[in-house]
Order: sequence, then C-alpha cells, then structure tokens
Amino acid sequence: MAYLYKYWLKEFLKFFGIIQLLILVLFVFIDYLSRMDKFLESELSLIGGLGYILLKVPFMFVQITPASILLASIAIFGIMNKNNELLAIKSSGISGFSLIKPAILSGVALGLLMLFLGETIIPLSMTKANYIKYNVIKKKNIHSSGRKDIWIKSDNRLIHINFFDPVKQSVAGVSVTSVGENFALASRIDAKKAYYKFGSWILEDVIEQVHVENSMDYDVNLYDQKIVDWGLKPADLGEIVKKSEEMGFFELRNYVNKVEKEGYDAQTYKVDLNAKIAFPFICIIMVLTGAGTGMRAFAKQNIPAAIAVGVVIAFMYWAMYGFCLSLGYGAILPPIISAWVTNVFFLAFATLYLLNAE
Repeated sequence: MAYLYKYWLKEFLKFFGIIQLLILVLFVFIDYLSRMDKFLESELSLIGGLGYILLKVPFMFVQITPASILLASIAIFGIMNKNNELLAIKSSGISGFSLIKPAILSGVALGLLMLFLGETIIPLSMTKANYIKYNVIKKKNIHSSGRKDIWIKSDNRLIHINFFDPVKQSVAGVSVTSVGENFALASRIDAKKAYYKFGSWILEDVIEQVHVENSMDYDVNLYDQKIVDWGLKPADLGEIVKKSEEMGFFELRNYVNKVEKEGYDAQTYKVDLNAKIAFPFICIIMVLTGAGTGMRAFAKQNIPAAIAVGVVIAFMYWAMYGFCLSLGYGAILPPIISAWVTNVFFLAFATLYLLNAE
C-alpha cells in the first residue's frame, strides 16, 4: 500500500504543480499587460510594476489552490480509471477507496499551507501591494490604518473618519475641518454617523461650528441631519481601507474585539474571521469531489467531460459560499453559520457522491 500511496501522491503533485503554475503564469502575464498603461502614467517603472504584480502571487496561489486540487484529483483518478488501474487495484482485493486516504491527507496538507500563508506572507505582501496601488499608481489622497482612523485631504478640507463599514456603506465618528485664508480655521463639522445616499453623504447628530468673520467667535449649530457633498464615494473608502486579506487570523480577531469594545457593529468582520478558517476546508471537499468524479464510469471514456462536471460542482460551491457569506454580512445568518454551512452541506454531498461512484 505504501508504494501505491507514493505513486498516487507523485502523480497528484505533478498535476497540481503544472495546473497551479500555468494559472499563476497566466495571471501574472494578463494582469501585467492590462495594467501596463497605468504603470507608464504613474511614477512606477515597468520593473516596479512587475514587482507589484508578483506581490499578489501568494494571495492568488491561495485563491486558485482549491480549483487546482479539484482538477488534479479528477485528472489522476480519471487517468487511472481510463488505464484500468483502478480495476486492477480492486481485482487484487484492494478497495478503490483506499486511495482516498492519501487524497484526504493531501487536501489537509494544502489546507494547512493556505492557513500558514494567510498568517504569514499574504498579509505583508497584500499590504505592500495595496499601498503601491493606491499611493503610487492611483495617487489617492486617503491615508488609513485598518478600517479606523481614515484621513482624507481634499482641497481646503481635512476629513477624519473613525470607523468605516464597507457592507452598510456607512461611517461613524466623522469630523470635517475646513480652513480659509492663511490656514485659519473656517468651520468644523462633527457627526456621530453618516451614510451615502443619492450621491451625497447624509450626516446624523451633527454639530457645526462656523467662524464669524472679523472676530474670534464661532456660531454653533445643531442638526439632526445634514446633507454634504465630499466628492467621495463609499467605493473610494472601500478601496483604500485595510482589507481582511491584509490581516492574519489573530490580528483580525483582535481587531474584532477592539471594534466591539468601542461600540461598533463587528458583524462584517466576524464573518471574515470565521471565513479565514472555513475557506481552507474547501481543499478536502474539492479532493473528494475530484475523486468521486474521476472514479465514475463516464470519466473512463471522456475525461474532459469529467473535468466539466467537476467545474460545475465547484461553481455551485462558490455560488452558495458567496451567497451565505452575503447573508452573514447582512446579519441574516450568524457569522459562524454563514461561513461554515456551505462546507457542511458540500462535505456531505461530496461523501455521498464518492460512495456512489464505485
């Protein structure tokens, strides 16, 4: 059995490596060419642009790993099925399901690798890549740390946002300071929260201080709501704030605790936190799905059709996973359920799919 396991692992790693490498090379090639005009327009050299693209490779490696596992599993089991190797194994008294053991171990190992990269390399590389994107290529005037303490300099205004919720497209703890001639303070607006609607920001619980001309006094006005136009959209904030992929599990967990202690809604980040653990679990599901597809009778005659079936199943997984996460972001499902319900459902499906394959 040890020789059989080594043979399977050798073939699996060969197919997985080839598929993973091809996809990554295509990603680097296409992404680089599509952004070349932006590199030329910015202060970033073409060599620096290539470095920017390469910074995203660890993140892309993790994102495409499940698909590569699925395709490699279908390929290896499909070829063994086509060459009657599975039949030979069964006729020698060994169950075809014995090969599931190295398959599951491979899925677990790759899932742990995804977790490791998500805790070590990816947060650093994506932080650097996003900094280059927004400060060198796009030259945004927004500076932030996490989703808190966002500073925006626009003309004669300095906007400070204490907290930004990208799902609800709202902000909290807003201060807008305007300066006049000789950098004298012209006005200041403080609002408890604000949300974007119909192209403008609607501030709530507003205190406005306006400098009285030719004096040292300020008029203070209170508003329940005030409509302002900052020339800034939630998408602009969503691009620049620190993303979940820029934080490891423990950093994100500490951030969630901090947000809750300060009285803000951390639902979005709780979903992201649970998803960091739930997502690598997909490796086991994909390897079982690939095995169940490659072992089927039609795969013996038509491996491309088996790959197509596997891709459809994977697409269904991604659709359900994204939908459940959306329900979690909208507080319709608890964070842990929204992150894990797809895995539980498809693990049961993949197991039954595999058991019915022989």
